[in-house]
Amino acid sequence: MKAGIYGMGSYIGEQVVTNADLEKKVDTSDEWIKTRTGIEERRFAPDHVDSSDMAFQAAEKALAHADISAEDLDLILVATVTPDMPFPTVSSLIQERLGASKAAAMDISAACAGFIYGLATGQQFIETGAYKHVLVVGVEKLSKITNFDDRNTAVLFGDGAGAAVLGPVSEGKGLLAFELGADGAGAMHINQKGDFLEMNGREVFKFAVRQMGESSLSVLKKAGLTKEDVDFLVPHQANIRIMEAARERLELPAEKMSKTVHKYGNTSSASIPMAMVDEINSGKIKDGDTLVLVGFGAGLVWGSVALRWGR
Repeated sequence: MKAGIYGMGSYIGEQVVTNADLEKKVDTSDEWIKTRTGIEERRFAPDHVDSSDMAFQAAEKALAHADISAEDLDLILVATVTPDMPFPTVSSLIQERLGASKAAAMDISAACAGFIYGLATGQQFIETGAYKHVLVVGVEKLSKITNFDDRNTAVLFGDGAGAAVLGPVSEGKGLLAFELGADGAGAMHINQKGDFLEMNGREVFKFAVRQMGESSLSVLKKAGLTKEDVDFLVPHQANIRIMEAARERLELPAEKMSKTVHKYGNTSSASIPMAMVDEINSGKIKDGDTLVLVGFGAGLVWGSVALRWGR
């Protein structure tokens, strides 16, 4: 039995924050931001909207896309580093709101690689036969932990959520292989010790450029595939230069890589599923396509998945 994605949904923050808006708050410029990150704008959720609200909206859309009832869910996994509160979990909060009365619920903390960790975790429950339907959500409200006096991090982050419904799929479809990894020696390169996140951008950049490409190649090898088999790459939308480095390692043309960082910024665990929803809606992800999803984040952690789209 193979696990695959039945349907997906996303929540996009209502407030558009442009580079010009940030020029008024912090010592930066539109040119500086675009040249170094590829970001032109990002979305923030309103003050009254928290991570569970965004996760709930993305989950409802994913269930509708999958044509699955919330009552059919066996497990809810939410990847986030910005929960509404330390406990209860975001997954428990949306379990009640969705009406998923028989679903177990837990949160995963793997930063920007959280959605990949969630997919790999959900896959195990389905392929062992323990559960049939698993909801995986990546959600972040990074605007509430961003220091807008720090020009190096203030320009990077946005809010959003992306969700996927997993279930058993036909032969040849679904999750073909995954790779998860961590290097705790770099743990303090991205951290939150007080109210705000802090980042050593230079060290994170070096790590990400190397690891995104290596993990993409590794997961293809695990799946018995080659670079030539890849139809579409969905990297974590953190920085266009990091994303391009991964694309070049796979020798893919530009049109075969998802790019949403320019309009959403870095939404951490939400970035990959948000990008996938955009590409599904635009017709760039089609039935039978072979995809590589790859991300990295605080920990330092990384993860990648090779999958064949469709049920």
